[in-house]
Amino acid sequence: MSTYPEAARPLVEMQPRYKFFVGIDSDGCAFDTMEIKHKECFCPNTIKHWDLQPVSKYAREAVEFVNLYSKWRGINRWPALVMVFDLLRERPEVQARKVEVTQAPKLREFMKSGKPLSNDGLKAYMAEHPDPELDRAMAWTKGVNAAIADMVHGVPPFPYVLESLELLQKQADVVVVSATPGEALTREWEEHDIARYARVIAGQEMGTKKQHLALAAKGKYPSDRILMIGDAPGDMEAARANGALFFPINPGHEERSWERFCKEGLGKFFAGEFAGSYESGLIAEFEKLLPAVPPWKR
Repeated sequence: MSTYPEAARPLVEMQPRYKFFVGIDSDGCAFDTMEIKHKECFCPNTIKHWDLQPVSKYAREAVEFVNLYSKWRGINRWPALVMVFDLLRERPEVQARKVEVTQAPKLREFMKSGKPLSNDGLKAYMAEHPDPELDRAMAWTKGVNAAIADMVHGVPPFPYVLESLELLQKQADVVVVSATPGEALTREWEEHDIARYARVIAGQEMGTKKQHLALAAKGKYPSDRILMIGDAPGDMEAARANGALFFPINPGHEERSWERFCKEGLGKFFAGEFAGSYESGLIAEFEKLLPAVPPWKR
């Protein structure tokens, strides 16, 4: 890839130590942090900063559907926010209350600008395109990060994550591949003493998950020796875009998934028996859990 964020240099410069590469998503995959982050940090800040108090019940349902219980689970916070606005605007209950939900035109322009979809990316965009809507967006994203820093701690990795990392470190280069801000990722991985298992901890400042895998692994390892572990369709798409394999951590069944990876999937990956029917079976099971249509439309 010719263009990449300067922050991604550690991924670009990383050279293989082992024959295998494993990317691991963090929120909701390695750590049981998705529920607390979205329900207690994202949702209250979305209601507060975007004047959704009159429809807070519906705002909460939309935030939780997009970020936790749909095929968009785990997407970057900016497209997720705009999707929440779109779901709310078309909902009859919201229309009946005559609540103006923002169309977010300036936010959509930022998302199309090519700037990284991070706080730094927004800051750089705002320097060129100042607008009150973007001031509000910055207040929202900073409010979310402050709430996470204040509230989300003491949440350990899922059972079998540590055991899996200990097995992986003997044969694979491990990189954290996440859309979370890097500062929060590093804090969580260091708090539970598992940062030492990762060659690089890559957050949103280093680009998208797809870019992380492309920069760190593509062309450096054979594609059948590159594995992405994640709990969201975006993780699978990032793997597919780079010709890599995918092991899903099933939402709501994370502990069982990690046990399966530790006792079965990891061995198949190292033995070259992962691709094909084994991977297809895992993915079929995973896709059934994440619908595209919200419950209030079914």
